[in-house]
Amino acid sequence: MKILVTGKGGQLAHELGNSVPQGHQLVSLGSKELDITNSELVNQTINAQQPDIVINAAAYTAVDKAETDKELACAVNQTGAKNLALACKQQNIRLLHVSTDFVFDGTKSTPYQTDDIPNPINVYGASKLAGDLDVMEILPSSVIVRTAWVYSAHGNNFVKSMLRLMAEKPTLGIVYDQIGSPTWAAGLAKWLWAVVEKPQVCGVYHWTDAGVASWYDFAVAIQELAIEKGLLKHSIPISPIPASQYPTPAIRPSFSVIDKTSAEVAADVKTIHWRKQLSTMMDELMG
Repeated sequence: MKILVTGKGGQLAHELGNSVPQGHQLVSLGSKELDITNSELVNQTINAQQPDIVINAAAYTAVDKAETDKELACAVNQTGAKNLALACKQQNIRLLHVSTDFVFDGTKSTPYQTDDIPNPINVYGASKLAGDLDVMEILPSSVIVRTAWVYSAHGNNFVKSMLRLMAEKPTLGIVYDQIGSPTWAAGLAKWLWAVVEKPQVCGVYHWTDAGVASWYDFAVAIQELAIEKGLLKHSIPISPIPASQYPTPAIRPSFSVIDKTSAEVAADVKTIHWRKQLSTMMDELMG
């Protein structure tokens, strides 16, 4: 099969490229080669490439910047997703679309189910939800996977920022009252490749690593593992702080845990605890 991936240069597209199953051809395109906000270009590219499947890993993910850059966030996350869905429908191509936990408001205290009613509380979440709804309406046979707290050895993310700050700063204060599940991009890529092999799978799914954490818990684990593996020379004090002490332009959900049960069943892939995934990713950083 030929698989076209958007969002080249991003964490997920990178991991998809690192793990292409034998017998599949991967074409990865970034915004320079394929501006998904341009419907004409999307149609031309899909026509020229003739893929069997499109995986949309392109997104505007600068959550805080989106509050003032609403037009571009909506262009990429909504219009871009819509353009891909329309082109795929025209050519009878399967679409796998990556979304976010930020479609929810974070007011629950139990994991969000795939059929819970979305209620985004920031521009990024609203733009992603709008794209999801368009994809579902245009192409009901598509797969939408919501994920959260994504990191990898490639690109910019919380883990790499923490490692840098822990090496530079004498102390750190990290938010303790926002709860979610970290996701190693390589694990999400593995799930997507499993779904590629299962043409009958469609609908909305949730995928993160197993277990839950606050950003504070995540940071503590990053430091512990980094010291253990020799990525950091010494530890620094890390203090738990409330989100109110770390104001950001975009409001973030306080509870972002999503239920992965249906995704595990559909793809026949089990989630792995986030700390184990973090350790594996750090081994890659060392390598």
